[in-house]
Parts: sequence; structure tokens; C-alpha cells
Amino acid sequence: MRHRLLVPGAAALSLLLAIPASAADFTPGAPGVGDTYYPESGNGGYDVSHYDLRLKYQPKTDLLEGTATLLATTTQDLSRFNLDFGLKVSEIRVNGKKATFATSGKHELEVTPAAPLEKGRQISVVVRYAGKPSELKIDDFTAWARTPDGAVIAQEPDSAVWWFPSNDHPTDKATYDVSVAVPDGTQALSNGVLASQTSKLGWTRYNWRSDKPQATYLTTLAVGKFDITTDTTANGLPVINAVSKDLGANEGSARASIERTTEITEWLESVFGPYPFNAVGGYVPNVPARYALETQTRPFYGKKAFDRGTNVSVVVHELAHQWYGDSVSLKDWKDIWINEGFAAYSQWLWSEKEGEGTAQELADYVYAQHPADDPFWKVKPGNPGAENQFDGAVYDRGALALQALRNKVGDKVFFDLLKSWPTEHKYGNASVADFVTFAEKKSGKKLAGFFDTWLFQPSKPAAGAAKRSLGAPRGPVAQPKSWKQIAATHDTHGH
Repeated sequence: MRHRLLVPGAAALSLLLAIPASAADFTPGAPGVGDTYYPESGNGGYDVSHYDLRLKYQPKTDLLEGTATLLATTTQDLSRFNLDFGLKVSEIRVNGKKATFATSGKHELEVTPAAPLEKGRQISVVVRYAGKPSELKIDDFTAWARTPDGAVIAQEPDSAVWWFPSNDHPTDKATYDVSVAVPDGTQALSNGVLASQTSKLGWTRYNWRSDKPQATYLTTLAVGKFDITTDTTANGLPVINAVSKDLGANEGSARASIERTTEITEWLESVFGPYPFNAVGGYVPNVPARYALETQTRPFYGKKAFDRGTNVSVVVHELAHQWYGDSVSLKDWKDIWINEGFAAYSQWLWSEKEGEGTAQELADYVYAQHPADDPFWKVKPGNPGAENQFDGAVYDRGALALQALRNKVGDKVFFDLLKSWPTEHKYGNASVADFVTFAEKKSGKKLAGFFDTWLFQPSKPAAGAAKRSLGAPRGPVAQPKSWKQIAATHDTHGH
């Protein structure tokens, strides 16, 4: 009998060679992204593209029930992965199949799927959960604030772990659908646009959609009773503002401030370029907080931010963040100047526009009022440390550096930088080092030493360097008219 040697074809050979990876090749995703200040924040092994949050909240009991669906892509061969979350979970499914899970650390939820997940695979993760967010304490702190008629979540750098499971770091942005059922007569606000609203059996469901990449800490929820106004900008952008019905004496100043949102947004577009998202606005709930936060498309303003009356400057600051901090987000929390230096400088530009003090006059004033031995100069805006992340120097010295840059490269180059940076890095992440490189490229100047002096040295720039960069004021420096309101906003930045 003769035997024939069978040679497999190319297709068959490829099948023979495509041997599945062994279980040993699959490893757990990291429990954090390795952030310099917050190493436990975020997780490794996957990238989320979309969150679908279907929630029900009862203000009387503070009970939040939720089903979160995460759409993601694996970035390694995964045996298990982590989510950042603190409430009690009843079930998790990965690609439709039940997964096992356990908790660890301060807010880690370890998920083991029924079968390992290959790198590059699209996955769905469904998490069912319930709990009282105000009772969840991490380092003796809760970001969830109850109000007389509801609750609010708006905090930096952490907030998501109190109300939805996530990959909680700004480097993993996603789009959002946030659907919230609340008792009739109560409203629910979130980011983006209100896609629909329905009522049934004593409950009203609000469906919000944010269709551009959004960081987890910029995702907000407010439940309560609000007076809501709507408008559109000259470019047709929907504007949604909301003020709690029980702000008391602060109601008038709060409303007068955030009702300038349309005007301010249109002006900011002339400075930073086209607005990057699908809606804009702001809300002031009855939360006894002084801080404000640039929650995407709908900044949060604490009630006490208006204790001293109308504060338009803080609205300018939070809206400027929609470009600087929200659309272009930091890579690492040490890069906070990428957010705050530019938002603070926008207040200086607004002052210049309003005739209440030029940016140069404000820079001269800030430089003059802090002697060389002032702790102000010890804080390095380019890497202030977690303990000084929201120190006043990050804002004032951060803005001072930008005025110095403006003088060094000239108005034409400088204002081109302000527009081209959020355009070329739209919906992405960037570092201080990235901006230095970008500024050098756009200006044609070597600027590394300049930025080192203004952002990284724990000392006051020498008078010679300051005069070359800031001009040389003669005699005592007068306080610009806008300074008191700008300074008042510093209290709003202690997140």
C-alpha cells in the first residue's frame, strides 16, 4: 500500500499554529494606573468607551439602586480586572455570563470573568448594586452630599466610587448615558443634554446623554427641586442652568452669576476656539459648600460660593475648564497646572475685557504682593504635590507664568497657543511637559528654562527675570478693581 504525504494548505496551517494561549499567559489587570499622587486610582488591562447608568434614587432614605453597563476593550490578556467602586454589589456579568467578585483595598472591586479575556477583545460588564452613598466613607470622607430635598455628587479628584463602578482616572474617558428615576416632583440633573423624560407610578425618569469623551470625576448627578432655565448660544448650543429653590439669601446672586453662562461661553470661544461639547450650563444646589467644580457641560457651584454676592469670575473659571481640563485633561494629577493655570488666567483675561484690570496689572500685583520669603513661592505649579494640589499658588502663580509667557512670545503667538492647544489635543490627555514642547514648537523659542523658572523652582523668580517677562512697574502696584472677586474665587477651589 502506498501512503501519500498530505501537505496542509496555508489556511489549514494557520489554524494549526493559532494555538490558544495557556491560562498562565493571562494575568490580572493592575489595581491602579500608577498616578504620581493617587496610585490606587484607575485600573489596568482595559479601556472603557461607554457607561450606561440606570439608577433609582429615593431622597428620603438615601437609597441608590443601580445597574451599570460598561463597554470596554481589553488591553492585555486578562485573567481578572478591577473596578473602582464602594457600594454593595449583588451581581456582575461579563459578556453576559456571571462573574465572581471580591473587594480589596479602599475601593477595589476585583472581577474574575467566567473565562479569561484575550487582548483586544470588546467586552461588556454589567454591575448590579445598591446602597446609601452618604454612609460610604473612604479615609473618613464621603463625596456624596445630601440636601434637604435630594443629593449631589461633585468632587475632585474622586467622586465616581460613591455612585457607579468605573475605571476612575482621567486617562480613561468615555461617553455616558445617565438615566435616573426619582419621586415625582423631584428633578435629576446630569451631564450633557436631556434626551427624554417619562413618568410612571409616582416616579419620573430623566435620561441624560453626554456624547463626547468625559472623565469619571467630571460626571455629576444632582437630585432635588430646581428652577431650570434654558437658552441657546449664538452657535445654537443648548444652555441648561439650574438653581435650587431653597437657596435663601444667596438665590439672587447665584442666579445672576450663572445666567451669564451664555455670554461667557460665547466670549470664551473667541479666546479658546469652538466649544467642544454638546451642551453647557451650570447648577447651584442647596449644598453648604464654598467650592465649585468644572463638571463637564454643567459646572457645579456650591451655595456658599455666592455668600459675598454675585461672582461672575468663578463662572468664567469653571467654563474655561471645559477646554482646559475637560476636553484636554491631565495625564497625571501632578499635571494640575494644565487645568488650573489656564482657568485662572481666563479670569485675568475677563478682567481685561471688562476694563477692571489688565492681565499685566494683575500679574504685577500678584508678583509684588508676595515677598521672596512668602510660602507662596515654595509651591511649584508644575508639580505642587498632592498636599498642595489646590493651593492658591497653583492658580495665581500658574496664571502669572502664563502672563510671563505672553510677554516672552508676544500676543500673536500666545493667543494662537491658547486656541491651538485645545484644538490639537481635543478629547485627549496631556502633561505639563507636553505643553512646554508644544509652546516651543509654536513659538520657535527654547522655553524649557523659562518654564522651569516659573513652574518648577520653589523660589520667587529674580527681579531681572520678572521684569523681562512681566514688564517693570514703577512705584507701588495698585490693586486692580477685579482682584477682590478673583481672590474670592480661591475659596471655591478647596475640593
